[in-house]
Amino acid sequence: MLLFVLLLPMLIKNINHSYTDERLRKQENKLLQIVKEQGIGAYIQNGESYGMYLPLKEEYISLDEADANYFLDTIKNEKRKVERDTIEYRILSHTFKVGAQNYLLEIGKSVNTLDETSGPLQSIALQVLLGMILLTILADFFFSNYILGPLDRIIKTKLIAHKFPNFGSYQEVKTSTSDFQYLDKSIHQMIETIESTFQKEREFISNASHELMTPISILQSKIENMFSREDIVDEVKVRLLEMQKILNRLKSITKTLLLISQIENEQFIKDDTVLIGELLQEIYDEISIRLEEKDITLDIEIPGEIALSNVNKFLLFNLFFNLINNAIKYNKQSGTIEIRGFLQDGSLVIQIIDTGIGISAEQLPYIFNRFKKFKQSLQQESFGLGLPIVKSIADFHNIRIEVNSELGKGSAFNLFFPVQL
Repeated sequence: MLLFVLLLPMLIKNINHSYTDERLRKQENKLLQIVKEQGIGAYIQNGESYGMYLPLKEEYISLDEADANYFLDTIKNEKRKVERDTIEYRILSHTFKVGAQNYLLEIGKSVNTLDETSGPLQSIALQVLLGMILLTILADFFFSNYILGPLDRIIKTKLIAHKFPNFGSYQEVKTSTSDFQYLDKSIHQMIETIESTFQKEREFISNASHELMTPISILQSKIENMFSREDIVDEVKVRLLEMQKILNRLKSITKTLLLISQIENEQFIKDDTVLIGELLQEIYDEISIRLEEKDITLDIEIPGEIALSNVNKFLLFNLFFNLINNAIKYNKQSGTIEIRGFLQDGSLVIQIIDTGIGISAEQLPYIFNRFKKFKQSLQQESFGLGLPIVKSIADFHNIRIEVNSELGKGSAFNLFFPVQL
């Protein structure tokens, strides 16, 4: 299109010349027909040449005798001096014979008049071109939407409209395009494979966690019984105490995995109504000893009696408990923790802000990954199970989490509850 626009003046000029040349030929044929019918005397008498100009000198016709051996049949631009003016014409020159005499016919049209018509023609051609471009764009838009309609339906119905990894039953997208049919079936097969794999992983975690609880409990019981024996020396008791701590840690990890599995399998019912203020007070009562150990100040600012309905109180307790527990665990001595709540667009937003060691920008995208091990400080390491529980509970309640953190200054967890208050 750009090339056409650039070539448009030259194309219009050539078209104009072609049209002018054709018109000159028609005038030539008309004059020769008059000469054939009426004779050359209608124009030349007593050997005098014939010439006629229009009043504005835009066109002229001349007829004169020529040498017997002179032959010419051309159309080209030439300059002519008319009275005091030199004018460039597009001139048709043609020789013909009447009897034994040779004659030269010239029919000219001013080049200026050709240029005057070129401008409007270019404008019209440009408008037509722009109109064609607009029509082409609109046609391409509607045609592309029509052709790619099945692809849009595949994306919306197969990938966007379902909660990962639960995609539901297969529904074929109607399309006459074999490529889209193949794509639809391939995506469904891929989804089935993913869904099956996730289900097997959930079942394995659930079964493994459940089965591990029994041998762990047995080992703990036997170790406790060994403490009561009098023949156990102090050194062995120290070793047994270390084993007890390891078993407690293993039991905690197993319970966490089992809880995550139960949440993801939606084995909890959301039929509770919870007052946020009371829930946070319960957590404070349970965790106040740890706050005193590190001399940490906990400030809670929740406006009014805000209640959340259709939730699971046990899970929400775990969500806030893990976040506040982490805020204590990774906080500085004599630090602070602020819990703020406010309404935004009819929903509740709760912020948990601490003055702890913070999270580096490199680790921030992976804090909710299970078993992702981070070096939080010189004394502590995290196996990444607390925050994965938080994420699972949040997803179960459709709570959006945003995390802002700066290394060495602290972290802020923002919870956006979709529940209309």
